[in-house]
Amino acid sequence: MINFILRRLMVAIPTLLVLIVVSFLIMHAAPGSPFSSEKPLPPAVKANIEKKYGLDKPLYVQITNYITNVVTRFDFGPSFRYKDQNVNDLIAEGFPVTLKYGSIAFFLALIIGVSIGIFAALKQNSWQDYSTQGFAIVGQVLPNFVMAPILVLVFTLTLGWLPGGGWEGGQLKFMVLPVIALATSYMASIARITRSSMIEVLHSNFIRTARAKGLPFRYIIFRHALKPALLPVVSYLGPTFVAMVTGSVIVDSFFSTGGIGIHFVNSALNRDYSVLMGVTILLGALTILFSTVVDIMYAWIDPKIRY
Repeated sequence: MINFILRRLMVAIPTLLVLIVVSFLIMHAAPGSPFSSEKPLPPAVKANIEKKYGLDKPLYVQITNYITNVVTRFDFGPSFRYKDQNVNDLIAEGFPVTLKYGSIAFFLALIIGVSIGIFAALKQNSWQDYSTQGFAIVGQVLPNFVMAPILVLVFTLTLGWLPGGGWEGGQLKFMVLPVIALATSYMASIARITRSSMIEVLHSNFIRTARAKGLPFRYIIFRHALKPALLPVVSYLGPTFVAMVTGSVIVDSFFSTGGIGIHFVNSALNRDYSVLMGVTILLGALTILFSTVVDIMYAWIDPKIRY
């Protein structure tokens, strides 16, 4: 198991370095610059600004300096647009917000999704099964940008129960709608995956054998069926967790939470390379990290894939 973990880490580190280099090259190949405006800057002023941020150096020197600063000091550099703020400050300001409501949304989607999926599988082809499948399909066809305005229309404008935006330090009433908007579609997907996998396992020969031995049905479910049935769910959770804890751009923007998604959108519109690079590296590092964690969990559940 230790060798498997070391092999996965040896793949993860160069993958992250490749991500940094490729992202850096793509952003600098894009037309325009952070200092482009309707009124062109005088050449001397533009040259001074580029010198200040190190943009006058050859591209390979810029990449080398950037990677060195990120690896050795975890420094993503200054923002090109926000005065007196660097990228680390912006990430430290926005990431805790999306981490908080994203984590809650993830565990809500996981617990309810798995429970619904198991319930539907045990009630296969009954009205309960059809009802839960209908719920899952509706949840999947309502993406964030559709779910968010529906929630605000119902719970804010019609019923007046919850605020339709803001954060206010993460008070519960401000988190309810963003969490529901973010969790619904993932919850539906987890429920459908769990149902399909559980039905397949329940029709396996080893489950028939266990039932033929007269073992209690509940014991069979929790002792023999649940573990293999959750393998597809586990593989789905890695990228799902990253997508949820880093926040949805739509949810952050619609509910004005002040999360990392807003900085991502603004940096793309303003061509703020350093902020865009910082957020991209953060998302990439989290994706690689949790994919590695999922692989390790997968190998722990099913030892055959270690080899």
